[in-house]
Amino acid sequence: MAVKDRDRFSTATRLKLLGEQTAARVYRSQTKRQARRSRLTGRAALLALVVCTLVVALAYPIRQYVSQRAEIADLQRQKQQAAERVEQLRDLKARWQDDSYAEQQIRQRLHYVLPGETGYVVIDPDAAKQSRADLGAADRPWYTNVWDGVDKSDASDR
Repeated sequence: MAVKDRDRFSTATRLKLLGEQTAARVYRSQTKRQARRSRLTGRAALLALVVCTLVVALAYPIRQYVSQRAEIADLQRQKQQAAERVEQLRDLKARWQDDSYAEQQIRQRLHYVLPGETGYVVIDPDAAKQSRADLGAADRPWYTNVWDGVDKSDASDR
């Protein structure tokens, strides 16, 4: 035993023993890290798969929800416009129930005058010239327009 005890306390033996222990610790820590990495990678892959599945599963309902909300907003806007139009028409109907308003509109639109009054219609000369220039063919007799149409079609054939 004395030889064994002496070997146990020698510096070389101690260094060798410390080196083996350190190597064992390093090896254990590396295997633990590798084990942790592989478990973490698997968890991350599973988490990514679950997230992707949720995104795919919820994409269509969310799109439908957004489009339906937009449609609801559009219908509410149309409803508001229709309510405003109904209110305008009610006001107009109430005005037409008044005889003085109806008489005013008849006189203005149909150029009616009461007995004893003299009615005047003022025509802007520039507007009359412009309307005649626009009409052009309407000022001539119909048969002249027909004959001009025949001449134009005959000239396009040549």
